[in-house]
Amino acid sequence: MREITTDDAPASIGPYSQGVRDGDRVFVSGQGGVDPESGDVVSDDIHEQTERTLRNVDAVLRAAGGSLDDVVKATVFVTDMADYEAVNEVYGDHMSPPYPARSAVEVRDLPVDIGVEIEVVASIPE
Repeated sequence: MREITTDDAPASIGPYSQGVRDGDRVFVSGQGGVDPESGDVVSDDIHEQTERTLRNVDAVLRAAGGSLDDVVKATVFVTDMADYEAVNEVYGDHMSPPYPARSAVEVRDLPVDIGVEIEVVASIPE
């Protein structure tokens, strides 16, 4: 197992890695709508948060030698299921067919005051 890290995504806020590689699989920890330079949440708008979230996920994948095109499984956490359609809109703009397998769940809270967090598993040959 090898740690994946990049300054182009927010630093971890606990004892975990931004991502890890295990063979051809890359596991990206949950990312949110946080600007990696300032550490601030980008906006209260769920569209903008989702956009930044996926850019952060992509940054970790790029540090591993891949991109969002390599995602095979995604998990989406939202704090309000009423935002699901808006998250889907942005998500659909960033993912390409064949779309990854995915689950989406509503959670009560997230470690940072954000409305969406996304974690992924990707297949990226070494």
